[in-house]
Amino acid sequence: MTNLTITEVSKKYDLKPDTLRYYERSGLLPKVPRKENGNRYYNEGMQGWIEMIVCLRHSGVPVEKLIDYADMLREGDSTLQAREELLKEQLDELELKRKNLNRSIHRLKHKISLYESGEIKQNKSYFEEYKIMND
Repeated sequence: MTNLTITEVSKKYDLKPDTLRYYERSGLLPKVPRKENGNRYYNEGMQGWIEMIVCLRHSGVPVEKLIDYADMLREGDSTLQAREELLKEQLDELELKRKNLNRSIHRLKHKISLYESGEIKQNKSYFEEYKIMND
């Protein structure tokens, strides 16, 4: 990895430059070094930090919690247990989401198979199909 500009980093991580600036203003990112002309540059360490942010954001961690996490990282080893707990809570949430997504995927596949097999007829009403109303 080399030093990248804000434009290069935003493309690499599929983030808007404004998002990167917001992360810096909010304290989520450490102060980004600048070149003599004032342009930001992101070294390998900074890019690793951004990868961590992107990973946690994709897992659903809200920015506020990320800021807390970043603050705890800066505080050092005294926050190890709190950081671990934050990550475990997020993992539990993701596991629940995965369970619900798997259930939805299974149900949709089953429903599609009923259409493909012809078990669901064109002229059959929704209410008949689910036996909601009996006349």
